[in-house]
Amino acid sequence: MFQEKGLVTVWSAPNYCYRCGNVASILSFDEKMERDVKFFTETEENNQMRGPRTAVPYFL
Repeated sequence: MFQEKGLVTVWSAPNYCYRCGNVASILSFDEKMERDVKFFTETEENNQMRGPRTAVPYFL
């Protein structure tokens, strides 16, 4: 990629409505400024999660 390691681009591209198929990533640096990139994909849908019991009037 960039051999001199002089460029970092930061952006946000969420998997909007679970339709875009984008992945998430984290770029971290250690004490010696060595970089590590981690990529994450979406998780399986959790059917155990429950929505709110009542709607907050602010959002109606």
